[in-house]
Amino acid sequence: MTDHPFLSYGRQWIDAEDEAAVIAALRSPFLAHGPRVGAFETAFAKAVGAQDAVACSSGTAALHLLYRSLDLPVGSRVLVPAVTFLATATAAIMAGLEPVLSDVDPRSGLMTPAIAEAALAVAEREGKPISLLAPVHLGGAMCDLVALQDLASRHGAHLVEDACHALGGRDGEGVAVGAARHSQGATFSFHPVKTLAAGEGGMITLNGQDRAERLRRLRNHAVTRVASDLSAPHSFDAQGEVTPWTYEQTELGFNYRMCEMEAALGLSQLGKLDRFAARRRHLVELYTKALEPLSPLVALSATPPGQDPCRHLLTVFIDFVAADISRAQVMKRLAATGIGSQVHYIPLYRQPYFHNRLGEMRLQGAEAWYAQTLSLPLFPAMDDADVARVVAALAQVLGLRS
Repeated sequence: MTDHPFLSYGRQWIDAEDEAAVIAALRSPFLAHGPRVGAFETAFAKAVGAQDAVACSSGTAALHLLYRSLDLPVGSRVLVPAVTFLATATAAIMAGLEPVLSDVDPRSGLMTPAIAEAALAVAEREGKPISLLAPVHLGGAMCDLVALQDLASRHGAHLVEDACHALGGRDGEGVAVGAARHSQGATFSFHPVKTLAAGEGGMITLNGQDRAERLRRLRNHAVTRVASDLSAPHSFDAQGEVTPWTYEQTELGFNYRMCEMEAALGLSQLGKLDRFAARRRHLVELYTKALEPLSPLVALSATPPGQDPCRHLLTVFIDFVAADISRAQVMKRLAATGIGSQVHYIPLYRQPYFHNRLGEMRLQGAEAWYAQTLSLPLFPAMDDADVARVVAALAQVLGLRS
């Protein structure tokens, strides 16, 4: 047992300002279809340097909508890293696409241009070309979008970003994650453990007003009331005027709206993004120094050079074999001292659903990542002393300190 509060691997930061924003939304005339969603979209787009942003009900919904908006033929193949959360691949299936799992760099967990190029070459030799690349900025480390965009262009494929872990990060040129300069769009999640919390909720950032407006229709059952889009007889009276009650469904759409309370919380949290990001960077610096004495048994996951990431996850590699202890034992003993941890992620092909769909497979980089990875607590509400506490407990569990 411990006198310290339990440290989960991630946790939201909610203050009085956030609470007041949500209460104001609850007391407003609108709980849905109100002004806060649009205000959140506008502010979010400005924060990341994109032309537009489209809010929705979750990061998974954001992925599904973005995939769907590309209008790829049913059965088109999308390259997804094997190390990611389920949604990157399952949302593609929901959009009628077929995921192809790529390997990842064993120390960063990322789909690199070299790995993607090898996968594209294999697919083309087999006569099954890939139409879409969906790299994931895992844990906040960013993929090389410039090179991946060039690769996708040379192979006639699209590129989208799963940026649900990476809000607040900047690339080597100082461009914010989500600017979508090298992709068709980027998706974000506002799950409580993410950099910004809205309870739930997601966002798509992109550069193209027409596509943004279509995404807004798709999230609301693909319904339109815009006069210039109307064509059905019920939309017009005998004088050719638009009937006041009309609405038209233009295609298959979804109920993926964000409510006003989520938008109010998200907008309030967005005002603290720079503070949250700075705190996360500071904690990562403390971890980096504190973990050095545990090398080579423990090492931080790699960040590609030139980046300024905002880490969502504090991922370490532990040589469990050399330490003569299993990962399960480490996690249980850390939990007994009040420290939570998690594994991000089990390779997708190990999941029963994808095993049944794709067959038996093992990818070398993904297996190397999975064998040694562990995520330690990282969230802005942590004290500096919490980092020392986590590292000291880990060292003791691994037998590096008495």
